[in-house]
Amino acid sequence: MPNQIPFNRPFSTDRELQYMQESVLRRQYSGDHAFTKKCHDLLRRMTGADHVLLTTSCTAALEMAAILCDLSPGDEVIVPSYTFVSTANAVALRGAVPVFVDIREDTLNIDERMIEAAITKRTRAIFVVHYAGVACEMNTIMDIASRHRLRVVEDAAQAICSKYNGKSLGTIGDMGAFSFHETKNIICGEGGAFISNDKQLSERAEIIREKGTNRSQFFRGQVDKYTWVDIGSSFLPSDILAGFLLAQLESVAYIQSQRKRVFDRYMLGLSRLADFGAVKLPTIPAGCEPNYHMFYLLAPSLDIRTKLLDHLKRNGIGAVFHYVPLHGSPVGKRFGYHDDDLAVTQSISERLIRLPLFVELTNQEVDHVVASVTGFFKA
Repeated sequence: MPNQIPFNRPFSTDRELQYMQESVLRRQYSGDHAFTKKCHDLLRRMTGADHVLLTTSCTAALEMAAILCDLSPGDEVIVPSYTFVSTANAVALRGAVPVFVDIREDTLNIDERMIEAAITKRTRAIFVVHYAGVACEMNTIMDIASRHRLRVVEDAAQAICSKYNGKSLGTIGDMGAFSFHETKNIICGEGGAFISNDKQLSERAEIIREKGTNRSQFFRGQVDKYTWVDIGSSFLPSDILAGFLLAQLESVAYIQSQRKRVFDRYMLGLSRLADFGAVKLPTIPAGCEPNYHMFYLLAPSLDIRTKLLDHLKRNGIGAVFHYVPLHGSPVGKRFGYHDDDLAVTQSISERLIRLPLFVELTNQEVDHVVASVTGFFKA
């Protein structure tokens, strides 16, 4: 039967079209006009970051970060295998080698206890991913990076509004990257942001984002003409999209409250199944403030997950699995990896199910999902 409850339904307020129309009427179609600047200001206030630059995607922000790490062919970067391809692609595009490290069984984040053993004389950076908007163990990771003089890049694609010991994710490492894809909490269809508290990195990031030119300095009157001064690409989005994003950012409190409502109802409704060991639910460590980006459960085995997904589909529920581990992908194998190299990553990838979670998901719909999951295990 067709999905009565889709996996995702993008949310919009009553202001996106208004702001986009204003941009059109002003004839400000390209990037870095009024709405982009307003988004930068809001994101700085939200995150506490000193420097924010909107990008065309989180992928673009990660690629900017890889350039800023000054990666060269043969360099190594430590990354989790359980992530979207953009995390590793940013590294590989610079000719560097992604070194995959296993994840923790509780948060599904990179296992900080395994990072140091993966460091070699060729290691230049650590790219961490805050899975489901729950923070990695950043104190340990930053300590390792400091001792080995490594850059830390936070792939915070899923982590807008999340915190670790009171600090916004994306602001703890040297650089951070957000996503505003339509599946994320705050959206503009496609889009992202590069953030940093490092003035020098941010000044160079501005150049990289503008095709390697000092065009922004020219418009500020800092140089009398602009020219090619570094490598880069066209990483800045249209101001029309920034208008859409501004409406979302202005509604962040409402969006977050509704996502929390859904998340908490899932946790309560499925807690008994978890108590009996039928499934495992998300873990939120002390000191971590999540953003309720995702609600997942872990089935006992691949076979049970497959049957549960089929059961939910028959009940009109759009549940999905998530990443295929990068170390076992065709490209990962070219780097010398095998499917069974990272045991926890492999196991999690075979057992995880993501349940519908979006702003307009009703309590009745959540209860239907809970009843369907519960009914499967009681059948």
